[in-house]
Amino acid sequence: MVAIVDRLFGRFEVHLGSLLAASAIGVYVLVVVGATTSLLDAASACSTWPTCNGSLLPGSDPMAVLNWAHRVLGLLVGLLLIGTLGTAWASAGKRVRYVVTVAALLYPVQTILGARIALGGVTQPLAAVHLVVAIGIFTGILVGLLWYLERATVGPKTESAVSTVDVDPSGVPEASQYKTPEPGQSSTPEAGQSQTPEATRSGTEYSRVDLLGAYVELTKPRLWWLLSLVAVAAMALAAGPALSFWNVAATISGGVLAIGASGTFNNVLEIDRDRRMDRTADRPLVDGTIPPSRAVAFGLALSVSSVFVFVLFVNVLAAALGLLAILFYSVVYTLLLKPHTDRNIVIGGAVGGFPALIGWAAVTNSIELPAVVLGTIVFLWTPAHFYNLALAYKEDYARADFPMLPISRNEAVTRRHIFLYLLATMAAAVALGTIRPLGWTYAVASIAVGALFLWAVIRLFRERTETAAFKTFHAANAYLGVLLLAIVVDAVILT
Repeated sequence: MVAIVDRLFGRFEVHLGSLLAASAIGVYVLVVVGATTSLLDAASACSTWPTCNGSLLPGSDPMAVLNWAHRVLGLLVGLLLIGTLGTAWASAGKRVRYVVTVAALLYPVQTILGARIALGGVTQPLAAVHLVVAIGIFTGILVGLLWYLERATVGPKTESAVSTVDVDPSGVPEASQYKTPEPGQSSTPEAGQSQTPEATRSGTEYSRVDLLGAYVELTKPRLWWLLSLVAVAAMALAAGPALSFWNVAATISGGVLAIGASGTFNNVLEIDRDRRMDRTADRPLVDGTIPPSRAVAFGLALSVSSVFVFVLFVNVLAAALGLLAILFYSVVYTLLLKPHTDRNIVIGGAVGGFPALIGWAAVTNSIELPAVVLGTIVFLWTPAHFYNLALAYKEDYARADFPMLPISRNEAVTRRHIFLYLLATMAAAVALGTIRPLGWTYAVASIAVGALFLWAVIRLFRERTETAAFKTFHAANAYLGVLLLAIVVDAVILT
């Protein structure tokens, strides 16, 4: 495992970085497999410990094989952790040594708890302690990796070519290329000059197709798929195989209208700042395709339509949550947070959790714990995802006077926040798998895309380039998208 991770992550001195990364992935695999084993009640298939029913081999019972495999994996991860601990004490700084030591000391505690469950059966308090200790070990190893990376990658940022792809915060590349001003040309209007839409496209006539495309662009369609998938995943968790196609269609329709309204109001409220950013200089309100007054009317029409669809075809609770999401994104995030605090995306990321609440409410007409946990995953994932754009477009955001974290603090702090929010997101994903029965699709997916996301973040620390930031951004999109699809498959198809 170390050799594979070392080739993937690059060589650090005395391989400590690779050992820490391998240990983190190993512990995470162990936690996810253990949670899945518990949910499938495979723990009762082996009545003795460390042997399985008095034998070194599990026999032919699939549940016994699963339990035995979990124990063998635990042994291998324990040996890997011992190697990591020894290497840390031989070459790492005090903070890394101590946090890895704490994680290593917790490991035998975790083993004893596992043996107690195998011999005495699973109880809710014991299972909860078992999970908490496991998450503590995982957290300790990842924090050690973070501190090691910060120390090992100190130095000037590697320069890279300007990216040729412009990426919307939703994660889908735009058709236009990343634009830089021509020599001698300013990217912002001269002082005292107002770059109005009339001045930009004076006398230009647009076809109906052009206007239709511009109105669609106002709604930020690149956000539709991911937020709709969050809602569908919540509906799948709530309904299982009984999930209704027509309920899904109505919920997505109302949700897309709400997303469109939020995106339209965001375009209107940020028109002056959009003019100053290369990434947003060709938006319909900036280039004059659509007047602001018509955009406001369009946003209001979308809002009313969203509420109408929810009330008529879903329920009043879903309608209220949809309207609250529009107000939160347009007022709280766009007006109050984004221009005034570098924590804008952290607090504003709460709006990404609304589709989970809406999807659950569409099925149950209530809000319950699984929906909250799914929404929390999206909330925690958002900074780990969006801060990569803040790194890649640091100068662009500075021109628009947005106090993004890389501007108000520095890039090192931003990378640290990406790492920590990744840690929290992966822990929340485990929590969801313990409170709602999900199968092996979710377990395998969370391990695979979690490792991919972690790999991308480590590369971001090592390379510190715009290209690395975009790769981490896309890895983040892949993580959430695959995780949500796995929820739907396990809850609806494989249940």
